Amino acid sequence: MYTHSKQFITSGVPIQQAKKAIIMLHGRGGTAADIISLQRVLNLSDFAIYAPQATNNSWYPYSFMAPVAQNQPALDSALALVGDVVAEIEAAGIPAEQIYFAGFSQGACLTLEYTSRNARKYGGIVAFTGGLVGKELEIDNYNGDFKQTPVFVSTGNPDPHVPVSRVQESVTILEDMNAVVNQVIYPGRPHTISGEEIQLVNNTILK
Repeated sequence: MYTHSKQFITSGVPIQQAKKAIIMLHGRGGTAADIISLQRVLNLSDFAIYAPQATNNSWYPYSFMAPVAQNQPALDSALALVGDVVAEIEAAGIPAEQIYFAGFSQGACLTLEYTSRNARKYGGIVAFTGGLVGKELEIDNYNGDFKQTPVFVSTGNPDPHVPVSRVQESVTILEDMNAVVNQVIYPGRPHTISGEEIQLVNNTILK
């Protein structure tokens, strides 16, 4: 039930003509089509856009703050799927420093988890309401050097799914791995992507 087949949809510039690409990861209960629709408001006009689809619309069964073992094998399967999409983009000739990532909620958590386990210089990373995965964070899981990759991480205070404390803990790890992180906490914001976040990401990560 929770292994993910390699399903994704694409949009934007055809990969053969693109100079950069973005991988967009939907939230729990969402779809690839949902997250890809953000191209209407994000500065993605010159990107090849890839949006993987989770089996049963969920990347893993439980909260991202549950013990990792409870979210297996789904979590490893989801990480492998993202890795497959990265490999496909690189095979088309786009280097890692021109690959971007963006996710919302469960997809934001997966975005941070994948990039932190495979840290290198990426184009940019956007985590709309997310943090690293696990009951406690296993520092040994996170390897590599972001080499000043720009990262945006947000949540609301309070948020029903993503506590501020986990965002802060995640940001510390990312910064220790040489990411340049813009962490923004929105008082009283619902569990959604605000226009302010879109504008901020367009001005900083996707400029």
